[in-house]
Amino acid sequence: MSAKLKSVVLSTFKMNGLSLRSEATKYLVDILTPVNEVDRAEWIDKIVEAIQKQPLSSSLIDKTILESAVEECNDGGEEDNEKAFVVVDAFTLPRFNYNVERKKFLSDSSAPILHAGADAKSTLFRDRYTILHQRTSRHSLFTPPVPGSSTGTQTKKFQLKPVEFLLGSTAKLGEIIVLGMITQLKEGKYFLEDPTGAVQLDLSKAQFHSGLFTENCFVLAEGWYEDQVFHINAFGFPPPEPAETTRSYFGNLNFFGGPSDTCAKASSKLLSIEQENEDAMFVFVSEIWLDVVEVREKLNTLLLGYSEMPPTCFVFCGNYTSKPYGKLHVKTLKESFQVLADMINQFPSLLENSRFIFIPGPQDPGPGNILPRPAIPDCVTEEFRRRVPNAMFTTNPCRIQYCTQEIVIFREDIVMKMCRNCIRFPEDSTEIPNHFVKTVISQAHLCPLPLHVSPIYWAFDNAMRVYPLPDLIVFADKYDPFTIKSVNCNCTNTGSFSKGGFSFKVYYPQSREIEDSKIDMD
Repeated sequence: MSAKLKSVVLSTFKMNGLSLRSEATKYLVDILTPVNEVDRAEWIDKIVEAIQKQPLSSSLIDKTILESAVEECNDGGEEDNEKAFVVVDAFTLPRFNYNVERKKFLSDSSAPILHAGADAKSTLFRDRYTILHQRTSRHSLFTPPVPGSSTGTQTKKFQLKPVEFLLGSTAKLGEIIVLGMITQLKEGKYFLEDPTGAVQLDLSKAQFHSGLFTENCFVLAEGWYEDQVFHINAFGFPPPEPAETTRSYFGNLNFFGGPSDTCAKASSKLLSIEQENEDAMFVFVSEIWLDVVEVREKLNTLLLGYSEMPPTCFVFCGNYTSKPYGKLHVKTLKESFQVLADMINQFPSLLENSRFIFIPGPQDPGPGNILPRPAIPDCVTEEFRRRVPNAMFTTNPCRIQYCTQEIVIFREDIVMKMCRNCIRFPEDSTEIPNHFVKTVISQAHLCPLPLHVSPIYWAFDNAMRVYPLPDLIVFADKYDPFTIKSVNCNCTNTGSFSKGGFSFKVYYPQSREIEDSKIDMD
């Protein structure tokens, strides 16, 4: 019996390009002997799959590697990996690079460096371009016409050209469309740049479609080329793509992050949990000044109101003080969190049933205003976490996976920053929220601003991407609250709790509705 099992084990590993040391073979045969013959093949395949996920230096597998693989299978990877509630740190996100030849995303296992070399900066923009280029090329407007079909019934097709196509031409070129990044290589002169080169722009007759066009945004530029200048007729953003379409091309890769290798949307178990939990509720509150008595009173009112029906999660965003206190800032913040812990402990139902997620604001303690921003330091929050066990202090931006839903929260006063840095400010200023949301969705990036305006750690730019689009993006911006749905992605802004009349947002995952809420002033 053991000889036959040994032969099956060795041949299965061999078919997968692996071989076993003698002690590893004996170990595996011993643990599989009690398993009935019907289930053995399935277990061997699971173990091989677990081994292939490990960073192997050789195809020769020893007992240690085998033991860890068996342990992973015994843990019931499904139970560990299919968690209903996961908070994902911005610095731990999976990294994928788009391979142009194979037309697929490949995992990048190299460890990023916080202060990376200069090549990481060029890689940052090249990766943004590659993602948008492959997405745009697939759009119906840019796919080649189907041979043999009636041209009369087809939508007009366009062809994307690289910048080098313009630079390599001596004749006048008309009706050209180029995908590139707006840059200012010389003061007062704008250029369009892509990986093949840069061309000077003439914007005197340019029509701007809806959106906030800033430097470092990627645009579809339409116009004609003459005398080494690209004369722009119209600027538009690359067309966005629903998450369902993205996944239809790239399968269930987990771009979002979390414990599982596959996207949570593929899990029938998580979908079942989501459908059964009709009372799930997320409360998003931004800019809670814990050092201001009136704000603390309103926050206490909010907690009291939800104590009868505890939400799944409270998401609190900074700033947590009304002003910077200099060298006393940390001391003031620790004391403020102690007051908040006292308030939460008054409501045992919330303490037991709700999670509390804390995201740092621009003025909270941390290493400058560079994104992504690490969590508030442990030295400030240690006592609070001891008293509120369900509290978690995380990064900005952060991600929450709730069952099959993906939620991104970004605490930054970015709307006005983008308005101030527009190449041309939109004529209909009342529609700023729509322009802003369209920009973020089209760029597939939370902060498409020049790096000198809003610095980003070059090697962690992937933390700022929203591709594929999540189910919900929460902008915890002090700009007026808004809620806009675009390409099946809900985008909402909480506004400032302390300065905006104590307003906040409530999200119901079951119905995917977002509710505007407010604490009365009286």
